[in-house]
Amino acid sequence: MAVKKSKIAVGFIAAGVLALFFGVLLTFVGPIIIDDQIVKNTVIDPNNEMSYNMWKDVPVPFYMSIYFFHILNPQEILKGEKPMVEQRGPYVYRKRIQKDNITFHPNNTVSYKEYRSYYFERSMSVGNESDVVTIPNMLVLGAAVMMENLPFAVRIMVSTTFKTFKEGAFLTKTVGELMWGYDSKLVDFLNKYLPGMLPSTGKFGLFAEFNNSDTGLFTIFTGKGNIRNIHKVNSWNGLTELSYWQTPQCNMINGTAGQMWPPFMTEESTLPFYSPDACRSLELVYQRPGEFKGVPLYRFVAPKTMFANGTDYAPNEGFCPCRQSGLLNVSTCRHNSPAFISHPHFFNADPVLLDYVQGLHPNEEEHGLFIDIHPQTGVPLNVSIRLQLNLYMKKVSGITETGKISEVVMPMIWFEESGYIDGPVLSTFYTNLVVLPAVMEYVQYGFIALGLVTIIIAAFVHYKVKVKLPSRSPSDLCYHVYRAILCSH
Repeated sequence: MAVKKSKIAVGFIAAGVLALFFGVLLTFVGPIIIDDQIVKNTVIDPNNEMSYNMWKDVPVPFYMSIYFFHILNPQEILKGEKPMVEQRGPYVYRKRIQKDNITFHPNNTVSYKEYRSYYFERSMSVGNESDVVTIPNMLVLGAAVMMENLPFAVRIMVSTTFKTFKEGAFLTKTVGELMWGYDSKLVDFLNKYLPGMLPSTGKFGLFAEFNNSDTGLFTIFTGKGNIRNIHKVNSWNGLTELSYWQTPQCNMINGTAGQMWPPFMTEESTLPFYSPDACRSLELVYQRPGEFKGVPLYRFVAPKTMFANGTDYAPNEGFCPCRQSGLLNVSTCRHNSPAFISHPHFFNADPVLLDYVQGLHPNEEEHGLFIDIHPQTGVPLNVSIRLQLNLYMKKVSGITETGKISEVVMPMIWFEESGYIDGPVLSTFYTNLVVLPAVMEYVQYGFIALGLVTIIIAAFVHYKVKVKLPSRSPSDLCYHVYRAILCSH
């Protein structure tokens, strides 16, 4: 009977050793298996049905929220007084994104055009598209600055043209007209006699060229052969570099197309991407870790140097001519119009900009942009891109419509493009990338614990059977545990 118990104990010790070995093996092999699955499922490949469809037709609802800076004192501004503005909004539009003309190439790249369209969401908005607001007239004030160095006689002629078509320094229109375009005899005249001066040949609106349009022909890497290159831009509209800016560094097309990034991120990672709308590459930096509905994330934000001028940040010299830090001059890619991009309410900009306009209240929570990324996969979980469109305006002699306007960078609108993973997509994501890895981790540690407990208990039983003496020193017990393990082999 004692011999039988001894053999059973040795058998349990052997089983414990196997469980321990399997648990330790899982600690090394488990992460490799998970990483391998991530690589297989993130590569852009039609055979990866779920991930490919997510990339092709973004299933996450995206929204664009528009805020207007309604001008409260237009007549006083013409007399040289400080502009007073009141934020109106949000006016929210659901954004539909769909990739088309998808073509795979032998060098592990894929080309596509991404089409976007916008649909007004009244239930999420502060009012209707019929609401009326007053903003600077870009056609008049923008053209005035563009022509300030032309001969005086030409400026007089331009001013006469404005008067003929009854165009003033400020524009009072409905939200829908300002967004998607309004009929203007001046626009018709310019398109007829000065073709190419305006960004579109139809109605003139701030977002007229965005709706039902594409962002250009992107060619990106699929990740086959090198997962570190996945989503990185190989070319845009056939270009590997831009020609808008003054230095090769500023003209570089860096990073991804701005929707997904390579997997396996660390806190030292950055989020570089190329934005056709900003006419340049941008880069976000790591801020902090966090969680989104149970899924771990890294938050990336815009560094203060993103829109810094060349004096404050030398690498940005190529984006000049510059004004104060916090402004990006996009005139070179916007038909030479004196337009500037910034963060909303001049957040993270030179404080002097706030002195020229009354009614701005910048803060990070409302006006800072961020992207929350699942670091293992490079998939965005929660996104909020916030930018502001500004117009540089001033008095221009000969163009009487400008009155005595003081030199100012005038905020017109700011917008937020936001979206987050939810519903079935979030459930699938959570199950595959949070629950299953956690279960695997618990299993591996469970095997280790089970193995150790089994070895200790079985060794103790083996010791009690083999050793008849009632008392032994602890060193004797260790000796017999050692011998029992040897016997199991």
